[in-house]
Amino acid sequence: MVQLQDYDGPFHKVIGTFTRKLDRQSVHDPHYRQGFVLCSLEIKDKFFLFLRDSIDPATILGAGFDAGISQAENDDPSFGQGGEGYAKRLAASYTDEVQFRFFKEFAYPTIFSEDPRYYRMGQGPAGRRFVHAVTHAVIAYNDHGKPIFNYSEWLGEISGTSLSNLYHPGNRRGFVPAAQNIAFDVGLDIGYDELREFWPEIARKLRLPFRDQNEPPPNALPAGR
Repeated sequence: MVQLQDYDGPFHKVIGTFTRKLDRQSVHDPHYRQGFVLCSLEIKDKFFLFLRDSIDPATILGAGFDAGISQAENDDPSFGQGGEGYAKRLAASYTDEVQFRFFKEFAYPTIFSEDPRYYRMGQGPAGRRFVHAVTHAVIAYNDHGKPIFNYSEWLGEISGTSLSNLYHPGNRRGFVPAAQNIAFDVGLDIGYDELREFWPEIARKLRLPFRDQNEPPPNALPAGR
């Protein structure tokens, strides 16, 4: 997925590891013929996408960072402090990462025949591309390349937030706290989609390893995109 030979700067293996995850969840229009329906994922493909994201080093490090913040703020105080408290928070944080991905990348995409990836626009005015990334929170594509409501985003957030209450004894209960958490997580996902949309330009500018780095911008988008 990432061509490390295109980058000769420091920490190239570390950079490659982190950019690989970003690239994995994006669909690259330039790699397909004009009017071609972009490759749909079979059930096993969606499962492997979920599995690879769950064991990705960036996911594990992210869970460790979140656990550290939780420890510093003494969230879930019943977990305690010290090494044991951090271990409990790390386990809960990593469980969050895995179960949210399960719902959003495998379970609901399978139920609704939805593609869990982000479809990058890749060209056009920056404002239009910015809006395109924002709308992915509401509009996704099904396995036949047709736009549908993004069930996986919203039902995945609702299911993940509800399930997390079972092993986060310090979570605030009720509709308002749950709605706030869901809105915050959806906002984070929009931010990641913006990063996915503009990542090729960022990678070229910084000469980072990325699959699209040495490819010229496409002349046209596939039909329906």
